[in-house]
Amino acid sequence: MRTAPADQPATSDAAPASATAVAAAQTVRIQLKLMATLTDYLPQPRQGHQISLELAAGTTIQNVVERFRLPWQLVHLVLVDGVYIDPEHRDTRALLDGETLAIWPPVAGG
Repeated sequence: MRTAPADQPATSDAAPASATAVAAAQTVRIQLKLMATLTDYLPQPRQGHQISLELAAGTTIQNVVERFRLPWQLVHLVLVDGVYIDPEHRDTRALLDGETLAIWPPVAGG
């Protein structure tokens, strides 16, 4: 890298970020797992009860629930990478690249 005179800004020989790299930084890829009867809400093609999603950075759990039109009364147990997320945090908890979001409906025992 060259050194610029004190009255001029320094320049870099590095290439500017490509549009693809910028776009990749603005998206995250997650795994969505809908369990039991919620599996019916997944679009095809799916791998059993899960799909891979590419989302805009900053997408929250609630955004995903709304996107798949999951009935709120069926969104009971919500885990991100195995960690329980309280209902009051689901509209503010942004999903990060590589995470797994798993949602279960209420389960009746017998």
